[in-house]
Amino acid sequence: TLVPEGYEVLGAENGQDALDKLSSDISLFLVDVNMPVMGGFEFVENLKQKPEYKSKPVIFLTTESSADKKEKGKALGINGWIVKPFEPGSFLKVINMLSG
Repeated sequence: TLVPEGYEVLGAENGQDALDKLSSDISLFLVDVNMPVMGGFEFVENLKQKPEYKSKPVIFLTTESSADKKEKGKALGINGWIVKPFEPGSFLKVINMLSG
């Protein structure tokens, strides 16, 4: 959905892999809640401790939709929660809005 719209996408196998691949040109993070090694919540906790990433937008793109998990994400400062499967047009609107 993103690549045909001109976005460059950097993938990671899990939260730890994503932390290892951090670079200053990443403008937005799409994170799954459920990942091996390091899950989404732990990844965001670690990411937000880094001053250069504290204000970068984070969206959870996940099958999870429980109110308690959404509250936990909100407390961590995420900017959006999209439940899979998603509607591409709506997804792109959110990405365009948050990526500036």
